[in-house]
Amino acid sequence: QVQLVESGGGLVQAGDSLRLSCAASGRTFSTYTMAWFRQAPGKEREFVAVISWSTSSTYYTDSVKGRFTISRDNAKNTVYLQMDSLKPEDTAVYYCAAITLKAYGLTAYGDHYDSWGQGTQVTVSS
Repeated sequence: QVQLVESGGGLVQAGDSLRLSCAASGRTFSTYTMAWFRQAPGKEREFVAVISWSTSSTYYTDSVKGRFTISRDNAKNTVYLQMDSLKPEDTAVYYCAAITLKAYGLTAYGDHYDSWGQGTQVTVSS
């Protein structure tokens, strides 16, 4: 397992943008599949986006396609989530997650991820 620390959350208005960052410990960050999940109050945790270790492949949940972009900088051990055209329904705690122990590919299944950050709050007002 690795330590993951998210940052960049905040309170914004609908239509605004935010960029979340997730800094990871570990010498082999470049081999980890990295993802973002979110959990709104009273709702189940849901998958948002994932990026492969090579950065060549990404996958998004339908509700954020065209608005959110996941990327990574392996030299900085950091994964990002650029969120544009934010909507009130994007309000949630956003969590960074990593697969470090096995190779599942681009998976949206939370139980496949073995390391999680503490979360960062994103609130979008209408």
